Amino acid sequence: MTNLGYTADEPIAAIATPLSPGAIGIVRTSGKNCIDLVAKIFSRPKSLLSAQGNTLVYGWIVEPESESDSASDLQISEINPEKKIPRKKIDEVMLGVYRAPKSFTGEDMVEIYCHGGVAVVSAILNLLLKNGFRQAERGEYTFRSYINGKSDLTKAEAVREIIESKTDASRGRAAGRLSGSIVEEISSVKKLIVETIAAIEVAVEYPEDEETISNSFDSRKLVEAGRRLKSLAESWKSERLYQDGARVVLCGKTNAGKSSLFNALLKEERAIVSDVEGTTRDYLEAWAGFDGIPARLFDTAGLRETGDRIEAAGVQRTKDLSEEADLILYLVDSTRGFDSDDSNFISEQKIPAILVWTKTDRENSLSLSDCAQKNLFRECVELSSKTGSGMGKLSQTVKKVLMEKIGSQDSVSGLGSERQKKSVEEALERVNHSLIAADEGYALDAVVQDLEDSLDSLGEVTGEVTPDDILENIFSNFCVGK
Repeated sequence: MTNLGYTADEPIAAIATPLSPGAIGIVRTSGKNCIDLVAKIFSRPKSLLSAQGNTLVYGWIVEPESESDSASDLQISEINPEKKIPRKKIDEVMLGVYRAPKSFTGEDMVEIYCHGGVAVVSAILNLLLKNGFRQAERGEYTFRSYINGKSDLTKAEAVREIIESKTDASRGRAAGRLSGSIVEEISSVKKLIVETIAAIEVAVEYPEDEETISNSFDSRKLVEAGRRLKSLAESWKSERLYQDGARVVLCGKTNAGKSSLFNALLKEERAIVSDVEGTTRDYLEAWAGFDGIPARLFDTAGLRETGDRIEAAGVQRTKDLSEEADLILYLVDSTRGFDSDDSNFISEQKIPAILVWTKTDRENSLSLSDCAQKNLFRECVELSSKTGSGMGKLSQTVKKVLMEKIGSQDSVSGLGSERQKKSVEEALERVNHSLIAADEGYALDAVVQDLEDSLDSLGEVTGEVTPDDILENIFSNFCVGK
């Protein structure tokens, strides 16, 4: 971890809230003697130094007028309030005091809760850096939590997932990993493997046949371990969808209702809506949620032949986006119905498509049941962006089709990263190889070696066994202050 500049115990400081105006700003410190160092710039150092863990202390962050003013001088001023020591006040604050090991990092920590202006939080951080602290690196607080045994790698990765989550569902799934759902499942699988190794060691100690392990142990625990590892590995498909989201493109002819649906899904007026055909000439993009699945949603130019070069370029972009999509929502105006142009476009697509029958609130709308081309689509939904009718069904249908596309179902203990998936697959491969070795009567050492290798792979998931380059890749992607 030397590339990241991580140094255990060294006092570090960082701003833990966005650098933008707000009600509250947080500057976080951690490390050896951090409480003593913060006391140097606090108006009530004695109260801070004597504070118990998990308590708050009120006061001011102050900057002495001269370098001769020290922490001891400030302590005297608290004992003798009449002794006035000139010092510049920075901000009125509350200090959260945490004493090792009962803190996020497992070290002494002080969090400074100040007013949320850019200038004030920056001034406090700069003052800390001048008085014994080092600027924290990306993810260094979470890294210290990991090396001090306060969390494992799955929980560390879950912290980042929660920060980056785009829907309540993706946040909830990450919270499950943060609470230890993966660790529990991995521990349960490891127990099955360890118990099998123990049974083999008994066979080694009291062998009936020194050359083989035929009938020397019950392989059912390994079969169960393999089944659960396979389920874990497959869970990454759906978890990745919840994390990264899908590309969903709104397509259709001009005035099919794409921009109206785009606004309705976002619950804000992002796209211009007009009865004039060709209003949308370039695509708009925004994040939306479909029953918990995050999606990059694209509102595109209407499909039609046009002599306008700018509009034609927009139509071409629509076609390009549809080819790169995970799912197409093809909108058809129910007052006009489905025609040959719609049929020609959809028949050329290799991407799954849902027919969205729009403007169903209008009196002259046609029935979807009369649309003979419904079989060209994976699913069909009737809706009105104006009244909201059918919006719930659309979200559920989009989720259904996306989940079918990845061929996976929701999992209670889903993996949270490609790294975790790779380690679980390695463990599964070694468990399966050990079963083959057992069936073919190989020597005990070969089977035990496979099982021990599988335990090492599972140890990489939680961080019990982890190369430094993996650690660096994980924590370097965190924000500063976390």
